[in-house]
Amino acid sequence: MDFLRGIVIWGGIALASGIAGGVLAGVKNRDYSAWIAWCFILPPLVLVLLVVPKNQGPRPRQPRLDADENHGF
Repeated sequence: MDFLRGIVIWGGIALASGIAGGVLAGVKNRDYSAWIAWCFILPPLVLVLLVVPKNQGPRPRQPRLDADENHGF
């Protein structure tokens, strides 16, 4: 049961880290979807996000999947 408890604890930390990464990325004017994913996979990246300075200008956006396709209808 100790192994199962460790998995549950890591899952809780990963979820909390993903949420914290999303909130911090929004405050720091960064792409929050990428930071949520990376902070979920590697929870210590929240500390990196704390150190990174605030992004000036508009928030970077991920390109749409069909942005490169030309629809010539």
